[in-house]
Amino acid sequence: MGILGGGQLGRMLIQKAIDFNISTFVMDPDQDAPCRDLCTAFRVGNFKNFEEVMAFGESMDILTVEIEHVNVDALDELERMGKLVFPQPKILRMIQDKGLQKEFYRLNSIPTAEFRLIERADELPGFKDFLPVMQKMRKSGYDGKGVTPLRTEKDFEKAFNEPSVLEKFIDFDKEIAVIVSRNSDGVVSNYPVVELEFNSEANLVEFLYSPGNVTDEQSAEAISIARKVIEKLNMVGILAVEMFVTKQGNILVNEIAPRPHNSGHQTIEGNITSQYEQHLRAIFNLAPGATQITRPSVMVNLLGEKGHSGDAIYEGFDEALSIPGVHVHLYGKKITKPFRKMGHVTVTADTLEEAKYLSLKVRSLIKVTSDQ
Repeated sequence: MGILGGGQLGRMLIQKAIDFNISTFVMDPDQDAPCRDLCTAFRVGNFKNFEEVMAFGESMDILTVEIEHVNVDALDELERMGKLVFPQPKILRMIQDKGLQKEFYRLNSIPTAEFRLIERADELPGFKDFLPVMQKMRKSGYDGKGVTPLRTEKDFEKAFNEPSVLEKFIDFDKEIAVIVSRNSDGVVSNYPVVELEFNSEANLVEFLYSPGNVTDEQSAEAISIARKVIEKLNMVGILAVEMFVTKQGNILVNEIAPRPHNSGHQTIEGNITSQYEQHLRAIFNLAPGATQITRPSVMVNLLGEKGHSGDAIYEGFDEALSIPGVHVHLYGKKITKPFRKMGHVTVTADTLEEAKYLSLKVRSLIKVTSDQ
């Protein structure tokens, strides 16, 4: 199996692939990528370059990704050559473009925030009656990058001069996610709803709660929407569907990710089958594993502390490990910088309230700093 991208998602995928006797080959531009020492063979290379992806993929039986921003033209060609590529290149091409994503939702009657598409910032005055909006660059944005709020016309001066989605502000109560999988036989499986709490400064997930605090009706609707998305895509693999719950109780799709995702890390300890195993089961056309929650859990992202850049130091590690139900995952990243994802901790407990209490303790103990 070839994996394009050598980050933490690939690292955790490899950890499960080892259990299945799957040989793993990884390509990433960073010679110190987290996957480097775990895979069967590692190649330093640019996964956005056509020739390099072709050279990497020609000897593989099956190819997958742990990042969407790869050369889709090469994956198209490899698929034509008979290689198994999951998720399929056409789906990656659509997901690389937030504008195409939003059009997909509209065409398939999938509930999402109202939106407009623009090519350049100088078009913004024509949309002043549509404010306030979130401007999202159609391509290359991730983890809060390529996203900026435009509340009034005064904000136009800070707008991106790039093809973008203008997404109507949603007065939401909470953010949730559902992870779904589908194999080549069309068998779909889903995980229970989880709730996400974002770091407001970095605009990325800091805490995840499993199970999510939603009504039975909201849970059923969110799961139905997520399953509809993967079925309409006809996708093979695992898909994270991030959604808003509005103040009125409606559920709207925010974004989707066609790979293992931050909103599924807790499945390693908190569910019968982890999202990483489920992805392997899907792309190798095996039966999906059971997805039920085994214990309530909270996932805490370990982010680099502000004011620290350099070789990572993990403070409070020993103290955190003394807490029952604490499971630490460090990502093998040598260098820390402010808000960089350096690892995560999953805390399991008999109740979600207890897991939340312990997760706050963990968050106060473990600090990712540097000596610079």
